[in-house]
Amino acid sequence: MIIILILFQIGGSGLLQFLPIILIFAVFYMLLIRPQQKRQRELQQTISELKAGDRIVTTGGVIGTITTVKDTSFLIRSADKSILEIARTSVAGIDQEEKK
Repeated sequence: MIIILILFQIGGSGLLQFLPIILIFAVFYMLLIRPQQKRQRELQQTISELKAGDRIVTTGGVIGTITTVKDTSFLIRSADKSILEIARTSVAGIDQEEKK
């Protein structure tokens, strides 16, 4: 509060015009950007720990079980005889029904 009063006294009105924009950016950063970065880090950690036998969901909605782990992809079994090769980046998460 004292800083704002000092800025008024020394002619800092130009800086005060940008204060609401700075505050809005700070709020957006705290409420939107940081939580998204945290979720992205957690997903990358989860993907790096996947192994054969884990049940996953892809970004396209395909649910399958990992049969083979490669450097940049996974081979998953989505039905009795269908095996798909998917990129690591297309994994959306672990199938929640498996945990139940």
